[in-house]
Amino acid sequence: MIRSLLILSACVTLVGGRAAELTWLTNLEKAQERAKTDKKVVLINFTGSDWCGFCKRLDKQVFATQEFADYAKDNLVLVKADFPRTTPLPEDLKQANARIKNRYEVRGFPTLVMIDGDGRVLGKKVGYGGDSPTAVINEFKGWRKK
Repeated sequence: MIRSLLILSACVTLVGGRAAELTWLTNLEKAQERAKTDKKVVLINFTGSDWCGFCKRLDKQVFATQEFADYAKDNLVLVKADFPRTTPLPEDLKQANARIKNRYEVRGFPTLVMIDGDGRVLGKKVGYGGDSPTAVINEFKGWRKK
């Protein structure tokens, strides 16, 4: 009985400690359509997923948290524009990522760009300095108020 309770408690802790799985789209136009329909905004994460240390920290310390997942579920349509160095991407995706990188004048990684459903920039931030999920979310809330 006690052993069963300990196992159940461990399972609850593991499940409760993990953030909900986020859905990151790769098609910006579809994300903008969804944002309009759902009355949300689009957050584009320009990342170098397999080489950029600060991108990896942002993923782990912010995007992987339950706090961010809860905020994103109600407010954001997420788009990942990835620029890996060793992980192959389909050619059409590489070209699409390059187009939106140029459109939003991305010069470094990570870069976060928030846009409305029409593509109007609400906020932009280059880099990640270790901010907490709460601080990042508060910055996003400020962008939306502009």
